[in-house]
Amino acid sequence: MSPGFAVKTLAEVPSVPGERADDPDWRPLQHHFRINAFGLNVFTAPAKGTVLISAHDERQSGQQELYFVLEGEAAFTLEGEEFSAPAGTLVAVPDPGVRRAAVARAAGTRILAVGARPTGGFRSTWSPHWFESVPQI
Repeated sequence: MSPGFAVKTLAEVPSVPGERADDPDWRPLQHHFRINAFGLNVFTAPAKGTVLISAHDERQSGQQELYFVLEGEAAFTLEGEEFSAPAGTLVAVPDPGVRRAAVARAAGTRILAVGARPTGGFRSTWSPHWFESVPQI
């Protein structure tokens, strides 16, 4: 392995032990791979009903977040409204003030969480004209 890159399976990334048996398996990807530009974590439910994303907002940090349901199905609650999120669903929360949470609807549900402050100075290296036909919400 080179200090400039890494190639691993998710199973090769060590998990953070939970305090309780029903805690999700948490793989802190940003820490393991020394990524400092954004938060990057994977949470996996050991059982149906596992809280994968605890109820919170990001007012204090100012962080925007994106969740991607990799496997299984989750129930996301955003500002008190519940949404079903089967595998392949993206949940974008650009407003740090939005209260959010997610619970597994099936054992093995896996969510990738990405977050960062918009003031972090990120600038895409992609040319804006490539996105002209892609609508924004």
